[in-house]
Amino acid sequence: MKLKLALSALLKLLAGFIMILLLIFLPAGDIKFFGGWLFVVLLFVPATIIGIVLMIKNPELLKKRLNSKEKENEQKFVVVLSLFMFMAGFVVAGLDYRFSWLVLPKWITIVASVVFLLSYVLYAEVMRENAYLSRTVEIQADQKVIDTGLYGIVRHPMYLATILMFLSVPLILGSLFSFFIFLIYPITIALRIKNEEKVLTEGLSGYKEYKEKVKYRIFPFIW
Repeated sequence: MKLKLALSALLKLLAGFIMILLLIFLPAGDIKFFGGWLFVVLLFVPATIIGIVLMIKNPELLKKRLNSKEKENEQKFVVVLSLFMFMAGFVVAGLDYRFSWLVLPKWITIVASVVFLLSYVLYAEVMRENAYLSRTVEIQADQKVIDTGLYGIVRHPMYLATILMFLSVPLILGSLFSFFIFLIYPITIALRIKNEEKVLTEGLSGYKEYKEKVKYRIFPFIW
């Protein structure tokens, strides 16, 4: 079972790696695109480490994270919209590099890289706290409401981590035009949360009380 799970994780990692390379470097027209390689390293090195740790310590959670087949129709729309956003964002970043539409200062890339890594740390902490963290919206067997740690501050800390992560991506790639495309991502997350909280409120015991206890969805004191 573990071997099958490891192979599945490896294949998904390789497929993602190849897709990212094609989406960034083909439009860039230059294999020497530094921002592109920086992003690839920042994305896949931590992802590989987290995958190995989960494989050893919590293979069941890794299995849940690999499953991306949504059951809710609303979530299928969000997934498709997000996919087109990512593809367009990476292609525009590559074209921005090729044609030098707008060159961002290096310090922006540095700051964005730091934010990206910090968001990965936040991502890992959320996975440590929540063993029910599936990639799809669903109620799992014996699932309980998590209301400690980061979940005692906001109801969806994983989405906070991914918003920080994905909004830093186009800046690592040095593209302001791509950043405007990636601004669609928080909107897709808002749509996802609306449906997700409906499902959890109706199907997960104690979630309604949890919403009353923890007021903010993603951003403390804001929303």
